[in-house]
Amino acid sequence: MSDFIWHPPADRLEKANMTRLLRRLDAADYHELHAISVAEPERFWSAVVEDLELGLHWQEVVDLSRGPKWARWFVGATTNIARVCVHKWAARDGEAVVGRYEDGARDALSWAELSREVTQVAEALVELGVEPGDRVAIFMPMCPAVAVASHACAHVGAVLVPIFSGFAAPAIASRLEDSGAKVVICADWSLRRGKRVDMRAILDETGEHTVLEWSRETRSWPQLVQKQPGALPPLEADSEAPYLLAYTSGTTGRPKGALHVQGGFLVSIAREAAYQTDVRAGDRVHFATDMGWIMGPWTVVGAGACGATIVFAEGAPDWPDDRLWELVESERVTMLGLSPTLVRALIPKGDPQHDRSSLQAFCTTGEPWNPDPYRWLFETVGESRVPIVNISGGTEVGACFLATCILEPIKPVALGVPALGQDMDVVDAEGTPVRGAVGELVCRRPWPGMTRGLWNDPDGERFHDAYWARFPGIWTHGDWASVDSDGYWFLHGRSDDTLNIAGKRIGPAELESAAIGSGIVSEAAAIGVPHEVKGEVAWIFCIAKPGSEIDDARVATAVTDVLGKAFKPDRIVWVGALPKTRSAKIVRRAVRARVLGKDPGDLSSLENPESLDEIASAARSPSIH
Repeated sequence: MSDFIWHPPADRLEKANMTRLLRRLDAADYHELHAISVAEPERFWSAVVEDLELGLHWQEVVDLSRGPKWARWFVGATTNIARVCVHKWAARDGEAVVGRYEDGARDALSWAELSREVTQVAEALVELGVEPGDRVAIFMPMCPAVAVASHACAHVGAVLVPIFSGFAAPAIASRLEDSGAKVVICADWSLRRGKRVDMRAILDETGEHTVLEWSRETRSWPQLVQKQPGALPPLEADSEAPYLLAYTSGTTGRPKGALHVQGGFLVSIAREAAYQTDVRAGDRVHFATDMGWIMGPWTVVGAGACGATIVFAEGAPDWPDDRLWELVESERVTMLGLSPTLVRALIPKGDPQHDRSSLQAFCTTGEPWNPDPYRWLFETVGESRVPIVNISGGTEVGACFLATCILEPIKPVALGVPALGQDMDVVDAEGTPVRGAVGELVCRRPWPGMTRGLWNDPDGERFHDAYWARFPGIWTHGDWASVDSDGYWFLHGRSDDTLNIAGKRIGPAELESAAIGSGIVSEAAAIGVPHEVKGEVAWIFCIAKPGSEIDDARVATAVTDVLGKAFKPDRIVWVGALPKTRSAKIVRRAVRARVLGKDPGDLSSLENPESLDEIASAARSPSIH
């Protein structure tokens, strides 16, 4: 069919990890395998753990006694992510992690060296007073030391809190305060687009912290680490022991800390890396991401669990222009992860001239695709040979909901099918399944990688309101989706107020709070507006404080000072009023709909619907401030 852009060659089908799993479970094809994964979780997850040699032995595969929202997986099993992803490979030859730096430097650690450094950093954390369950934050560029630091946390049962390396001090401070981090592992500095970023100085702006500093200057750990014997065994933790506190932004104020656990995160991510992206021992994986976004931990755990080498790259993937393609050639990357935003940014820089014959798969995520950039990646970069494994999940999901299946033909921009173990559906406003039309993406059953609630949400109210309130017992993710007549799934953007700026999710309240912090704004409403390169950019509609002089630059600077340059608003639009309900809630969806010329839906709850006319007029006018 002309709809399909790629068909799996016979030799690819034969050697695929998923083919091995099909045979283990006597499934005829992916669809039968997926049905088993949903209907027979004990049989399916046992096969996955055995096939990938993950070493979990449970008494009960899932405990639903507290309802689907509080499902517990692999009950009675113990594990340690550092043991599975690092220490069990210590006797293997070859590189475990590689670092490529913006100044041209390169370093690497063998599996044995990685295992020893992880253990030494773990011992240093213990000497600093870290105990199981304590939170340890990481504020570092992408480099081998990131893998060392994250696995050291798992080694001692500490909870990893990765922080986006591009955040400004206030955004870092809010996450450190919310998590209660006992120690921060920080780099002294890093390079970004040829400029030095003084990461330790930025961290110091947030106040006093116990810091374990890795030196970018010498690419080495301090004496506290180097003096350790490297003998501490990894803690065998309960499968439900906390592992990762990953912050994501919602629509209602402060960032949400999604809590992931050792067993569920390990098994979910290993499943995804092995079967969806077909990573195996000896492969070389590079993902253009940051530890502050879920694909950073995804890479560290997924590649490690499969015994693949991780290639880290400091700085921006599109600076210098051909850097990413040079890295693919020189490091012989087999699986390249990147976002649609990055692809759109690379196209104007010209077609790649470096050898890309090592590539076996692309993995793309973060936002919906546009057809032309998708085809450029597939046809020009991948030479119509390399499949694009398009996946979609989220920080709270701990893996993917939907994914391209490399055993099946691929349609451009499609997400393919529900991922293994995920009971997905698309429903209308009443919760009735729909096909051939756009509806809400939902998951009808819990899964191992699902967040175990939100941090500092003891009664679970925020967790319930965010994901479970719309349809009782069903996870609602906040994405518009559709399923075509061939059973292929597509995404159509967010159905809630969350912005997705260049693949980075941010809540409008964080942008609005930062704008108000400029001192000249009394109220603000942030919306996402489509952008051909970044996917979405932020526009902030502001009401000026009485007596204040309008100043776009001052507001934009206030936002970047709090959140970092990645979140600089594309436009500041000044208005006299914002649409509000009678309870004084700003209705952002109405603002966005009016700006984009779309139907804003029911406005009966608005107290001042006339404000939307001014908003539309102001949005059409060029900014003169």
